[in-house]
Amino acid sequence: MKPVAAALLFSTAFFAALPVMAQAQEAKAFRATVAGHAFLPAQTFVPAPQDAPDSLKTSGKFTGDMRNDKLGSVEGISALSDKAAPRKIGISLPFQGQPVQGFSGIRSLGNGEFIVVTDNGFGSKANSPDAMLMFHRLKIDWASGQVQRQQTIFLHDPDKKVPFLIVNEGTDKRYLTGADFDLESIQPVGDSLWFGEEFGPYLIEADRNGRVKRIVETKVDGKPIRSPDHPAMRMPGAPGAVAFEARRSKGYEGMAVSKDGKLLYPLLEGALWNAAANGTEKGADGKEYLRILEFDVQKAEWTGRSWKYRLEVNGNSIGDFNMIDNETAMIIERDDTEGSPAQACKAEPKPDCFNRPAKFKRVYKIDMSKPDADGYVRKIGYIDLMDMADPNKKARQGGEPGQGAQQGEQRLTFPFFTIENVDVVDATHIIVGNDNNLPFSSGRALGKSDDNEFVLLEVKDFLAAK
Repeated sequence: MKPVAAALLFSTAFFAALPVMAQAQEAKAFRATVAGHAFLPAQTFVPAPQDAPDSLKTSGKFTGDMRNDKLGSVEGISALSDKAAPRKIGISLPFQGQPVQGFSGIRSLGNGEFIVVTDNGFGSKANSPDAMLMFHRLKIDWASGQVQRQQTIFLHDPDKKVPFLIVNEGTDKRYLTGADFDLESIQPVGDSLWFGEEFGPYLIEADRNGRVKRIVETKVDGKPIRSPDHPAMRMPGAPGAVAFEARRSKGYEGMAVSKDGKLLYPLLEGALWNAAANGTEKGADGKEYLRILEFDVQKAEWTGRSWKYRLEVNGNSIGDFNMIDNETAMIIERDDTEGSPAQACKAEPKPDCFNRPAKFKRVYKIDMSKPDADGYVRKIGYIDLMDMADPNKKARQGGEPGQGAQQGEQRLTFPFFTIENVDVVDATHIIVGNDNNLPFSSGRALGKSDDNEFVLLEVKDFLAAK
């Protein structure tokens, strides 16, 4: 893996010297051109380690109302299909082995290699006690469209750094599962890997072999932030409110790192809950905003600094967050939809059409060096992932005719529910990938589980924009 660069980023003195600027012009649209397209098939599995408990040799046994050990006995259904018209996705569970997907964070290692993290498993603490937490090193051959898994490493906690009871508490290796944590981002820093986690939300530090070194609680403005899935949260004995600050599944999703590796920038997926207002945090314009926090790696402390990222549409979520240079970064912003608008249901939902077709799937470029008076970062520009130019027909699946002014041209769309991977590849290219939520997403084609797709995009003007 490549050593961390030595350029300094975002010191407190640097920011203090900058003039405060108001949120300026609207973000400019840039069109991306497809330079490569590759995918890992949905049904890609890896066996559990030999020293893992027998319960981890299979997975997906707890995704229904009751435990089910019969392999392949339950058909997968798209999570976004209508209950009255469920869309089957052609894959059944439980599975033999552990699903390699879906990927929920990526970093480029150079030479066509990438490190990616698999998220918690099947979507919640309750249904993922047999889903192992892991990360992978991939090699992508854009010429052939092949994705090779070169290494898989499983997180484990033999030193009992996790401050609560885990599923595999009584074992020596103490492999971690999706009932313990939900990993959503990954950053290599020195000899460690740092993960942004959603259930706590927590930061997790592990060594390069997946051995947990540290668990860090989240603080915003000096106060603890917890989700309903934090282990300290307890259901009341009688009906009533349970206080929390981060909504379920709205903890850390993306996490950037400074170019010198000294600072982490975890980004919450959703707006924090404002108990006084009985709603999510919003600005004076009524728009929800997300918190970008700052964590000092060497001190293992929160610096107290934070930024605000304004959502274009209330209710949107972010998918990933990585730095471009010392001042700018990329953030995926998307809605909760999937499927081609051309195959949208015309009236009532049916199993052979998309009842909530994809609409808002973008990569934004932001400037963190000049927050406005209220702490908002400036959105410089964006790429529409539902309209990527493909003049050389690089798309291996999902290519379609251009629309509007691009009629007659070839384009590629990314009509996925969750798109959770973005990073810079070189001075003119970025990589974008989906999280296929196996086996609960079917956005590319009706009746078929999504693969984990990666697209290489030529975006020279976007990366150079100021």
